[in-house]
Amino acid sequence: MELLLKQRDLEFLLYEFLDTESLLDNERYREHDRETLDAVIEAGKKLAEDKFAPFASLLDANEPIFEGGEVKVIPELEQAIKAYTEGGFTGIAAESRYGGMQYPWVVAQAACAYIAAADVSANAYGFLTHAAINLMSKYASEEQKKVYMKPLVEGRFLGTMCLSEPQAGSSLSDIKVRASRSDEGHYLMSGTKMWISAGEHQLSDNIIHLVLAKIPGGPPGVKGISLFIVPKFRLEADGTPGDKNNIQLAGLNHKMGFRGTVNTVLNFGEKGDCHGYLVGEENKGLFYMFHMMNEARVGIGMTATVLGYTGYLHSLQYAKDRPQGRHPGDKDPSSQQVPIIEHADIKRLLLAQKSSVEGSMALVLYCAWLLDKELIAESEEERVRINTLLEILTPIAKSWPSEFCLEANKHAIQVLGGYGYTRDFPIERFYRDNRLNPIHEGTHGIQGIDLLGRKVSMQDGRAFKLLLTEFSETIEQANEFNSLRSHVEVFNSAVRLIEGVTKKINEEKKGKGDTVALANSGVYLDTLGHIVIGWIWIKQAITVFANPSRRDKSAAKFYDGKLRACDYFYKYEMPKVEERCKLLLELDVTCLEADPESL
Repeated sequence: MELLLKQRDLEFLLYEFLDTESLLDNERYREHDRETLDAVIEAGKKLAEDKFAPFASLLDANEPIFEGGEVKVIPELEQAIKAYTEGGFTGIAAESRYGGMQYPWVVAQAACAYIAAADVSANAYGFLTHAAINLMSKYASEEQKKVYMKPLVEGRFLGTMCLSEPQAGSSLSDIKVRASRSDEGHYLMSGTKMWISAGEHQLSDNIIHLVLAKIPGGPPGVKGISLFIVPKFRLEADGTPGDKNNIQLAGLNHKMGFRGTVNTVLNFGEKGDCHGYLVGEENKGLFYMFHMMNEARVGIGMTATVLGYTGYLHSLQYAKDRPQGRHPGDKDPSSQQVPIIEHADIKRLLLAQKSSVEGSMALVLYCAWLLDKELIAESEEERVRINTLLEILTPIAKSWPSEFCLEANKHAIQVLGGYGYTRDFPIERFYRDNRLNPIHEGTHGIQGIDLLGRKVSMQDGRAFKLLLTEFSETIEQANEFNSLRSHVEVFNSAVRLIEGVTKKINEEKKGKGDTVALANSGVYLDTLGHIVIGWIWIKQAITVFANPSRRDKSAAKFYDGKLRACDYFYKYEMPKVEERCKLLLELDVTCLEADPESL
């Protein structure tokens, strides 16, 4: 039985739900065909099974240590990263002119999803490098690309993103790292960054830090943030690593999960000059970094999804294999016990997982597909439309899987009972690893504020209106299928509710400001997230009903499973939307007005 991801589900999503093959008509992807797409996904699967999954528990039990002035990791991690880079996975979606394989981003996400499912903390080194490559390919100067892109794509250099600081956390307007102009074409970096994943290791020839900092004399707050390339080693004229760049490891953070990812506190310029190289223009760093972060946030959604997904598959296998108890109507203690999957409550726990993880997988792949569509858009109008839709979906694609695929891991533990709470099975590790995803790359609360405070009202509500248009088009398509009518009624009612909630909150913002309006932004995020996943499930159901092969004996079980998960989501999850909308319409201030001394 498959335990990482379900291959048939990926095939359904890529080729039936999204019609990924249509991307290959564009010049950018014309060198690929269905065979090469399948081949790279299969390569990701094999790499995950052979090099990452076998040592995942060992890496979890033996996290990196700081010894003898350097970070040390177990040799299995080094071997896995070497296999990853030699297989071309650091450059899987990078442009061919930089040595990349130039696969569609949606296919790259699918291939690397296997690796993340196998060992998410080992996957983080490549994940961050992908993000660095994507940012630099868009905003770095041609000279910077010439110097850094090829070694990053080849995996000789690995990347990081350095945003947070000890005193600032996610409040980037309060960062204190400074970049002072020099007369030699570089900036002198000084200050401390914290929570830097992959910030120090011996897994590559160099580490390329992308650092947010303020230039003295610049505007206050986030308007004065600039972005810098800060390498661990300065480069010689031929591009090879030279002298150390005076980035000091101040300490390692020891985490509940993701234990195989080195997580660091870094001091820049503490023991000598630390050179940084400006990306783009001064004071536009946050704009550039958000390009990296938005793609990373979709990637975090995928990370959360695959951890929930592999947990689901592990618990499904256990439920099929574990005999315990009898059906309620069987009172004969001498009769044979049944597998626990025969019990209704176990089926409930499995359907809860299936509806969350398969709904999330469809959403994050849809967002990755939109990133590809934006890249190859034939008109500026189309590009802007896709980008606008991505703007409002990104906080949901990051946060909904992070919350509810974590919940799926909880259900997986419950299926196994006491065994699920032990290290004899990997599900407790999946839960610990997944608990990070509602926190990093912008916490759940920050995503809620971003969605409600900015995305739904930006450009006079253009993004929200576009999402409503997408909903309406799906409703129209779904109405062609009688079997979906009841779900469409529920969905349409939910859409009308959130439309009314959004209108009232926007009026509150205009009249009295953000304080009360945003008090329950996290609830709003969950609510709109549920509606978006409901939308995604209807879109999947439409795909099933529109496929004549769904009645073939070999395919029937798979398609029936899709429809059953859709039914579960609409009967068990969508009713929560009405309850949450009622709270949101009241502009409730229970949390806002709680006296800190009373808590």
